[in-house]
Amino acid sequence: MQLQDIVQTYEKDLAIVESFLQKEQDSYVKLIPEISNHIIMSGGKRIRPLLLMIASDLFGYRGEGRYPLAAVIEFIHTASLLHDDVIDHASIRRGKTSANRLWGNAASVLVGDYLYATAYKLLTESNNQTVQRLVAWATTTMVEGETIQLVKSGDVNITEEEYLAITEKKTAVLMAAACALGAVLAEAPESSVDLMTRFGMKLGITFQVTDDTLDYVGLEEEFGKTIGMDIMEGKMTLPLIWSLRQGPPSEGEGIKKIVAAKTADDGEVKEIVDFIKTYGGIDYALGRAGQFVEEAKAIIAPFPESFPKNALLALPDHILNRNL
Repeated sequence: MQLQDIVQTYEKDLAIVESFLQKEQDSYVKLIPEISNHIIMSGGKRIRPLLLMIASDLFGYRGEGRYPLAAVIEFIHTASLLHDDVIDHASIRRGKTSANRLWGNAASVLVGDYLYATAYKLLTESNNQTVQRLVAWATTTMVEGETIQLVKSGDVNITEEEYLAITEKKTAVLMAAACALGAVLAEAPESSVDLMTRFGMKLGITFQVTDDTLDYVGLEEEFGKTIGMDIMEGKMTLPLIWSLRQGPPSEGEGIKKIVAAKTADDGEVKEIVDFIKTYGGIDYALGRAGQFVEEAKAIIAPFPESFPKNALLALPDHILNRNL
């Protein structure tokens, strides 16, 4: 099953979510919709709202409650991107000049705050405390993950286990919440909610590991971010963590010094990319991502055959193979 087949099936649902996104981010302060539209309408795949639609469908819920919650998830995601780009000093987001470069850090942070507040305003319209607790858990966990990553910036001794723990918190948890919300809306058993949470976690880890690998091998115009940016920011991701374990310590020490300094130029970035390719970091990271794909599929496998089940089985492969 192709991604376009999945998106086409939920096209009308996603269009309703889009209307929520447009209406709720509006403000008489023109700078707010100007900045938020710059990123909201910049070509994001709406994977998280799509996950919520598919998960709801899997358990037989097709009520109106899906739409504002899908918008809540997308607003939280968008707000986190605005804040992340400020923290990372990013210059490109989704193939366009990042908001912080166009409007400055202060404006980007404030509009990110506005989108978080808008998400929680929408969330108050739900009387379901389980839904509210789930979204609050995801949001606070994301902030914890980003904070840990900030603390670990430039730490060249980070382990694979620490990297994956950060990945779960900063990226996977929101996908997990989107999947779990579909089951909660359908009043599915707690065991099913737990399964959907676990599936979303595996999917989110796959997404981030693949994203981090694309930082070394992707095409910038397709990837939508500056290639090699993780190196410049002192971020230790899985391809580099593995390569440092495999390469000779003498060579690795030089690489570590470059990363820790957070001042890598184009030549040093190329040196590190070549080091990663030489010692198998790309293949290892994609192999690990493939393992998470299989683990995600195994979680979904026991559910009865249906279109939404097959859609959930297809999404991990799409995420793994994007833009490589």
